[in-house]
Amino acid sequence: MDPTLIATISILVMLGLMAFGIPVAVSMLLVSATGMMFAVGPNYTLTTFQTLPYNTAANYTFAAIPMFVLMGLIAGSTGIVKDIYQAANMWLAKIRGGLYMATVIAAAGFGAVNGSTIVGAALFTRIALPEMISLGYNKGAGVGCIIGAGTFAAMIPPSITIVLYGVLTSESIGQLLMAGIIPGVLTGIIYLIGIAFLVRIKPAWAPPAVKQYSLQERLKSIKGVWPIGFVSFIVIGGIYSGLVSPSAAGAIGAFGVLLVGWVLRRLSKNELVKNVGDAALITAALFFIVMGGTAFSRLLLVTGFIDVLLDFVNNHGFEPWMIILALVLVYIVLGMLMDPISMMVMTVPIVHPLVVGLGYDPIWFAIVMVKLIELSCMTPPVGINIFAAISASDGQVSTKEVYIGVIPFVILELIVLALLLSLPGIALFLPEVMLG
Repeated sequence: MDPTLIATISILVMLGLMAFGIPVAVSMLLVSATGMMFAVGPNYTLTTFQTLPYNTAANYTFAAIPMFVLMGLIAGSTGIVKDIYQAANMWLAKIRGGLYMATVIAAAGFGAVNGSTIVGAALFTRIALPEMISLGYNKGAGVGCIIGAGTFAAMIPPSITIVLYGVLTSESIGQLLMAGIIPGVLTGIIYLIGIAFLVRIKPAWAPPAVKQYSLQERLKSIKGVWPIGFVSFIVIGGIYSGLVSPSAAGAIGAFGVLLVGWVLRRLSKNELVKNVGDAALITAALFFIVMGGTAFSRLLLVTGFIDVLLDFVNNHGFEPWMIILALVLVYIVLGMLMDPISMMVMTVPIVHPLVVGLGYDPIWFAIVMVKLIELSCMTPPVGINIFAAISASDGQVSTKEVYIGVIPFVILELIVLALLLSLPGIALFLPEVMLG
């Protein structure tokens, strides 16, 4: 049987298995093993799957994932999220829509110590939404803002999404993490500008400032920012300077938030044990997903599927920018139907070599893909952050209200995506400086 046909059938079967609810990792492993058996025979297949678990676990870059997961979980348990939110709220209380803006700034700060978008969305729903409702803010827009701001964790280091992309593609995780900083900050700025415009045209969505804080109170609130500043400095600074690897930076960051919890006396032994257990479970799930993605990449390699795809693109006169635009549209549609991790692991083995073969910078496209994953987290009907926020709201807001409220923030994300596509230097500046 033709190897390309084997790869094509394998992809279709994998999609079918996922449609019937078979876990992503299991679907990819089954399809990859079967496809290899037909394409190159049992000896190669058995050798590949004999070494695959060890090679995945022994990949040093994968060690960054459990450390970043643990760092985010401990940071959430210490209450430093609420500290930075209250500080931002005090400084922005005089501005109409100040609670929206405070949520954006606090989420960006928390994103520097938390790599999970779901954790961010759930935490800020519990912290910010009750105050928004009590002060007369629009509930749907409030949750929409929280959902959008929660996605910052996917872009701002230490991002689990970026690390996972690096593990799947063997790109430099240090460069990938640095590439996410400016787009992450830019997204926050676009959000702040968008909120200022939104509350101007929709004054009912945010009441005039109702709380006033003295200068002394505002200055005092700054002390609540130091824990996140301390941890993000040692993690991002360590990676940027080249003093430590991303994996080592994750370990240092996890120890840093543990130290913060001990200094502030906000982390109990039971909470720490629970955080370690949760980190282990999340890492185990990601391990099997990475193993499935690696096996699928190997199948595409031995069948020559990517080479055939590149030849098809080149022989039919498609311009590279047309392929990128088509990929963006496909990802936007997929994001409405699939969870982000499944979407990334399933498509990266195909898309990454295709984009590199077309001559695009892989670091730049990685950031574009992460931005698309951010969009998928907040795009109805399957946006994973939407359901995390609704669940955390304890019935205070309806699904319909959230769907309406999140639309302006989806538009803001699309604006940032357009800037990334038209100005690659936004993502590539820091990695290039890092390389000297």
